[in-house]
Amino acid sequence: MFVYILHSNLTGRRYIGHTNDLNKRLKEHNAGRVKSTKAGLPWRIIACKKYSLRSEARWIERSLKHSKKALDKFLGL
Repeated sequence: MFVYILHSNLTGRRYIGHTNDLNKRLKEHNAGRVKSTKAGLPWRIIACKKYSLRSEARWIERSLKHSKKALDKFLGL
């Protein structure tokens, strides 16, 4: 399971998510099949980390969305 952060140069926005198949999910984002990222095409991966448990990945994703400190640490800032 991967936790990933996407960035759109067009909008300057970031998107945080988790998936089993990172390449497939990025293609879905860039094909406009994800409602929340449809407006910022194209998206690129700026960070990702692999986790063995889905529950751990979901917890990390949630903490990244709610804590700037956790996000900065994930991004290595």
